[in-house]
Amino acid sequence: MPDPRLASRLKEARQTAGLTQAELAEKAGVSRKTINTVENGVFIPSTILALSLARALGVTVEELFWLAD
Repeated sequence: MPDPRLASRLKEARQTAGLTQAELAEKAGVSRKTINTVENGVFIPSTILALSLARALGVTVEELFWLAD
């Protein structure tokens, strides 16, 4: 069940960058399943994963993830 406290623009940012889940996974050094579960709110990324995803997409962590109101 997705955690309602965490909001994410990961899928939108990935699509804007023109990357598939597999391509982003390779750039971030994780599995495609990890990208899928983060995009779907099933898995809350660690700080290291969030930083890796932001770096791979050329954005800040805050552009990808934030606390929902």
